[in-house]
Amino acid sequence: VEEVDAIIDKSGATVSAEIQGYIDCCIKLSGMPDLTLTFVNPRLFDDVSFHPCVRFKRWESERILSFIPPDGNFRLMSYHIGSQSVVAIPIYVRHSLTLRSNGDQGRLDLTVGPKQTMGRTLENVALEICMPKCVLNCSLTANQGKYSYDPVSKVLLWDIGRIELPKLPNIRGSVSVASGADTSGANPSINVHFTIPQMAVSGLRVSRL
Repeated sequence: VEEVDAIIDKSGATVSAEIQGYIDCCIKLSGMPDLTLTFVNPRLFDDVSFHPCVRFKRWESERILSFIPPDGNFRLMSYHIGSQSVVAIPIYVRHSLTLRSNGDQGRLDLTVGPKQTMGRTLENVALEICMPKCVLNCSLTANQGKYSYDPVSKVLLWDIGRIELPKLPNIRGSVSVASGADTSGANPSINVHFTIPQMAVSGLRVSRL
């Protein structure tokens, strides 16, 4: 399981990215099996922590996980990868938000799509935009999922779900701005949440068990 935390600038470039990963096991083997697990690219890890059953000396010298596992479910190791060069963010957002101070209508147009997903489907996709204080309300049309805007907390939530190609999720419409409000510094961040089953974003691969 890999959890990605990243910051992406307006042009789509990754400013920073890090991965927190876990290897969880479910063992149903009789006797006292002695297992070795090797990776194709163990140099990826910046930081690791192991279950007590792992022989740490062997990992230090050979980068091999050698262990006699407990029965049932347990977490074999946790790892952290901080170098952004290896993190290919598998989703992109094309967005434009214009807020005019002279009129009371602004425009929002936002499209989400998959990128470098190796044919896997993006699931549980949801976007959260903390709108500027001057935004009173939103009148939007989403071609997929549903949205809500809370005028008190100024949070726009768009719950998309699965992204089924070829149709890309899009939301667009008008944004009501308080008259006379200063919109010069209005540049909200967009929080994007998603899951992809059966994919390791870091590119970590098991060589053999």
